[in-house]
Amino acid sequence: MLFELWQLDEYKKSGTGSSLPKGGSWRRLWNEKSEKSMLIETSKRLAQQAYEQILELILTGKAEPGEMLTERRLAETLDMSRTPIRDALLMLESEGLLKRHGSRGLQVKQMRIEDYMEVLQIRLMLEPEAARLAAGRIPAETLADLRERLEGLIKDADKGEARPDRETVRAVDDGLHGAIANMAGNAHLAQIIHSLRRQTQIFDLRSMPERLTSTCREHLTLIDLLEQGRGDEAAAAMREHLDHVRASIIRRLTPQ
Repeated sequence: MLFELWQLDEYKKSGTGSSLPKGGSWRRLWNEKSEKSMLIETSKRLAQQAYEQILELILTGKAEPGEMLTERRLAETLDMSRTPIRDALLMLESEGLLKRHGSRGLQVKQMRIEDYMEVLQIRLMLEPEAARLAAGRIPAETLADLRERLEGLIKDADKGEARPDRETVRAVDDGLHGAIANMAGNAHLAQIIHSLRRQTQIFDLRSMPERLTSTCREHLTLIDLLEQGRGDEAAAAMREHLDHVRASIIRRLTPQ
């Protein structure tokens, strides 16, 4: 009886009409609604999978800057249908990683140094504030995990071991900056920061000088301040961190 009453309430909310289905029609109506919901969720999941795989192609350089991406070729490469590929490409275009060229399709964006510096300038305006807002709000276990991974990277570097692969370093970097953006309490701010960081990562993987140890130490300072809830100091530490990134780029490009 409870199931039927719940069905009646759902049917009324749907506004599908005044006449109510009888008998087995209830279950048929519910099954149709459930199937439609499952199809939508499956479509979203496939689009997200396609997005992550294409993003990986871009960030690892397998899809090079300036390269044209087509739905047909990507569908063959990823062994997926073209619909989730199309949705994923639209997502990547909205994040500024792809540039549309009329009927030719979408091209992997070429990040110039001017583009990088402009995006970094915007990050300097937004990420310190995100750090201030996120202080004291990030779960302790998240910060503990990030601290452990950063200390491991520093220890390996001090031992003179081989430089870690870029995916490992990027995962830690994304973990910290992503946690700060997500816990700032402003979904729009988090989305903008996420998009800006994606754009600078294209440049990072090809032209940005390595600052592994110093970056890890700056991140550890940030973690301490975030854990202690010291928002203003966390904002200052984030600003200093991004300033160091910008300064390293300028030094690399300035003739000695």
